[in-house]
Amino acid sequence: MNTVSSLLDNEWYERYKRISKLNIRSSIYDVTNNCNLRCKGCFFFSSDEHKKSPDEPDIRKWEEFVEKEKQRGVNLAILIGGEPTLYLDRIEAFYKRLPTYCATNGIIKVPRDRFPDMMVGISVWGDEEDEKLLRGRDTFSISRKNYAGDPYTYYLYTITPKQIGKIERIIKKIADVGLKVHMQLLSNDEGVDGFSWKEQELSDLRKEMDDMLDRYPDTVISSKYYHEIITTGKMLGRTFGWSECPSVTKPLDKRNPQPKRLIEFIRWAADLKTMHRCCTSETRDCSTCKDGAAHMSWVMVNKRAHLRSTKDLQNWIEVYEMFAKLYKFIPW
Repeated sequence: MNTVSSLLDNEWYERYKRISKLNIRSSIYDVTNNCNLRCKGCFFFSSDEHKKSPDEPDIRKWEEFVEKEKQRGVNLAILIGGEPTLYLDRIEAFYKRLPTYCATNGIIKVPRDRFPDMMVGISVWGDEEDEKLLRGRDTFSISRKNYAGDPYTYYLYTITPKQIGKIERIIKKIADVGLKVHMQLLSNDEGVDGFSWKEQELSDLRKEMDDMLDRYPDTVISSKYYHEIITTGKMLGRTFGWSECPSVTKPLDKRNPQPKRLIEFIRWAADLKTMHRCCTSETRDCSTCKDGAAHMSWVMVNKRAHLRSTKDLQNWIEVYEMFAKLYKFIPW
């Protein structure tokens, strides 16, 4: 029987020990139903999740809620929306109590005097033309000015089929302002013409993503195993989908048999009472989901399955390290 120690040399075993101690327990929180953009393909609005519940306006209830989440064992609060930076007091309710990550479109700058070391992930949906088409404006130019050189910020680059062959231009612009970047794929929940994936496009994209990691190792936070999984939807011969996804809200998870899943994971709505189905969309067909965090988590919860060879276990370690870097559990 293979064990971690039997499969790894000393260097890899030390890397394994560093991440094995982290015990990351995350949940996702909609800070608000409001946004200063309306992006075509945004899972939050395309599934009408913004209509499921009202925002809770009382900041004291947010503070009490976060204390309960802390007692529930959460040690990573992932804040999404809507646009979280519209309500900095709600972000602060988390930041003062838990390790906190804030996803933002970057139009409003997070004040670093108030949140000096909070990890910020800025969304970018391709080049300037793609952003104008899908998001209504070129947010990339604004966010680069807001966050240039910020050591606690990276770009979450949502790649579209239109970006194949053009990715380096975006990566270089991010490198030029001293920021990091992580790549994921557009799921095209609203079926925008020309933005759905074809098999050959995904194959071509995988090669391009690998090339960017090789050429910009100090900028791109990623792994080639992750690129393989996100473009093929497969891991160790298994196919990603509803029966495999680890990021389903625990109290709503009636799957039988239960897959490996994130411990006590819940995605909360902005009323602090309503729970959403999963880490993305209530209405998304799971077979079309390209969400990067969901696929990373899929790898992470399946450590035992990766004990079949040294290379498989090293792949698992690299993905876990990538996740830990993106959420500030270990240094870049």
